[in-house]
Amino acid sequence: MLALLSIKPVHTENIFSGRKTFEYRRKVFARSDVRTVLVYCTKPVGKLVGEFDIDEILQDSPSRLWKQTRTGAGISKIYFYEYFAGCEFGYALRIGNVRRFKRYIEPQKLVAEFSPPQSFMYIEESRLNSIGARTGASRCRN
Repeated sequence: MLALLSIKPVHTENIFSGRKTFEYRRKVFARSDVRTVLVYCTKPVGKLVGEFDIDEILQDSPSRLWKQTRTGAGISKIYFYEYFAGCEFGYALRIGNVRRFKRYIEPQKLVAEFSPPQSFMYIEESRLNSIGARTGASRCRN
């Protein structure tokens, strides 16, 4: 099972360049079989641009989460605390292998009535494979 996440272009670029090794979320998946994140890069790009494997999901208070992950945050401390304002707990997805798609994919090819999710949406891996998104995908780092 895949989880599709909406990620801003600046953060998407930082993920694929290796500057960002953690993706932060206020909510995380209820399903335990999610191992890979499908990256939807928000407007102005508006396409599926790649994927990354989840090495681990950390859950903690924002202050402890920041201490554990700040070297791979790819964002400022101020931005981090603004994002988690009012949250008792937060989550950090440790980014494993990343793969940028050779050709970016229109999300409507995957989900007919696509609307970017506020947090995430589940996608069957077979649906991604059926549109050939992974053909020629390049590994960016381990």
